[in-house]
Formats: sequence, C-alpha cells, structure tokens
Amino acid sequence: MSAGPSEWFSEAVLGWFDRHGRKDLPWQRDPTPYRVWVSEIMLQQTQVAVVIPYFERFVAQFPTVLDLADASEDRLMALWSGLGYYARARNLHRAAGLIRDLHGGVFPAAIEPLLALPGIGRSTAGAVLSLALDQRHPILDGNVKRVLARAFGVEGWPGQGPVLERLWMLAEQLTPLSRVGAFNQGMMDLGATLCTRRVPACERCPVSERCMARRSGRQGELPTPRPRRSPPERGTLMLLLVDPSGDILLERRPKSGIWGGLWSLPEILPGADPRDWCLARLGILPARVEMIGARRHTFSHFSLDIRIARVELDSVPARVADDVDRRWLNPRDLAALGMPAPVKSILDHFQAGRAQPPVRPSPHGDVS
Repeated sequence: MSAGPSEWFSEAVLGWFDRHGRKDLPWQRDPTPYRVWVSEIMLQQTQVAVVIPYFERFVAQFPTVLDLADASEDRLMALWSGLGYYARARNLHRAAGLIRDLHGGVFPAAIEPLLALPGIGRSTAGAVLSLALDQRHPILDGNVKRVLARAFGVEGWPGQGPVLERLWMLAEQLTPLSRVGAFNQGMMDLGATLCTRRVPACERCPVSERCMARRSGRQGELPTPRPRRSPPERGTLMLLLVDPSGDILLERRPKSGIWGGLWSLPEILPGADPRDWCLARLGILPARVEMIGARRHTFSHFSLDIRIARVELDSVPARVADDVDRRWLNPRDLAALGMPAPVKSILDHFQAGRAQPPVRPSPHGDVS
C-alpha cells in the first residue's frame, strides 16, 4: 500500500534531511530549550551566517537563562548591537526574567507557558519544543511557508489571515508523530537551501515530484508576495558632540520605538539649529558646528535620512553629569554599550579621522 499524502511528504523530507540537512549548527550541538530559544529569536528575519557569531558570543556570556535574566540591559544590548530588530533582545531579557521569577529558573517544557512569554509566538514555541525535546508541534517560519505554499499551491500572501490559517492546517497535518525535531529542521533547511525565494533548486528537492508550483511552472509566483507600497521617508539630524577632552555625548533612546533602549547620538529635527539645542540642554554655546555627512538607513517599514553635525565644545558642560540616560564617554569605551549599526558606523568614521587635531575657530562659527 502506498503512503498517504502526509506520510509521503514527511518521509521524503526526513530522508532528504538525513542525507543533506544541517546538523552541526552551534545550537544543534547542545540543543537545550534555552539555546534553541535564543537561536530561534536571533534567526527571525536574519540569515544563519549572520546569526552564528552573535549566538556564540551570546551563549558564552549568558550560558543559562538565569545568567540572561540577571544581566544588565546595557550588557545585553552591547552583545546584540548590529543584529537589528532590537525588540527581540528586550523580549528575550523580559522573558528570561519571567522564567526566573515565575518558573524557578527552569525553562518551560510545555506550549502554554511558552506562549505566555514575550516575543514567543506559536511557531517559535513549536520550534523550541520540537527541536530541543522532540515534542510534536508544527512550525511555520518564512522558509516553511514558502515550501508549503509551493508544494500545495496555496494562493495569496501568507500574511493574510485565511492564507495563514491554511498553511497552519497543512503544517499540522504533515508533521509526523515521531522524529518531529528532524522533520521541522528539515523543512527549515529545505526552504533555506533548495526552495529558495529566487532560483529554487527544484531538481534536487525531495518533494518536487508532487510540487504543484513546479508542475505549473509557478515557482516564481508562489508564495504570493506582500502587496507593494512605497515606504515613507523620515529625516533626522544627529549631533556628534565632542568636549575639549575628546569625549562624546550619547543618549539612551526610549524603550519603545526604533532602536529602543540603545545608546545613540542626540537627535533634533532636520531644520533645527544645533546651537539652540546646546544652549537649552547643556547651558553653553558650541565653539563650532560643522555638517560632516549624510546617510540613509532603511528599516522594514520606512527609510531614515540621517544628517550629521559635528559640534565642538570649548568647555565641559555640567548639566548632564548625573543623568543616567545621557553620558559623556571616551571613544575607547563605546564598545561596551549597545548602539544602532548606523550610529556605530558614524562613530567609527569619527575615530578613524581623529589623527588630525580639530580646528577650533571663534565661539560662534557658522553651520557649513
């Protein structure tokens, strides 16, 4: 008797995974629920090759969930800096604290308490429990959505409710009763290495024989892309404030919004005058203000045009001495703080150009 659709599909994926799947990623070598959880959060919207060094540094610093729960936010954000989507790090920290306070420091081994933690949805919870404990839970990350949409000809953008419901139903039906972790890892690997977004390697795919997208030549059309719309544009003026000793002023951003909780350069509206900001916030006027560059940073939902003003002071302001969210720091100490990637790039360029002594004209130099 031939296998039914569900059995055939899972057997094909498992057979392929045994021969070609990835089995030596850092989080696979000791797949505890904690390590798998950290990897799954890092892998959200981020490629494996990018995540690996971050993961290895992270678990070296925080080998257990209690180490993470007890860590300072600055230490956490410094390790996460450059990985992007910083709400993921804040949710990790909050969830670790809840595991410490509500679960005695023991990582939950059931779906309901996992789903109650911040930053953990159905697919992430399923991945943790199946990959670490081989519990039977389906997953539905971006790679798996693409495999299922093509293999079963699912029309529509996966972000739409009915389409997502259909994909979850398929994932549930196809997940086998045993070797669930291997099957789920195989599905993710299949989407990441063969059933890729562009130029899929259908000739090597274990399910291509019955793939509806391949039969109809629609691999490039499925899954249906997100409806396009032009992202809005925003602008800001960042202030690179330098005091006579060469220290730089940084501010901690609010926990909500972009780059939440990270240290960044002070910002003002693009048309505002940095001298007014200095007078209002620091109580002094700068010796020199110079526009030194501009760059664009693209987020998932908007583009940010950043102009940069270098602001040199000829005296040390005292107003920020006791402000926990505003610090003067030596450039050598900046690596200890979590900073957005574009801000770190701006500061790296500043440090690279410090071999030449700054020019200090009259106290009321013009913005050039």
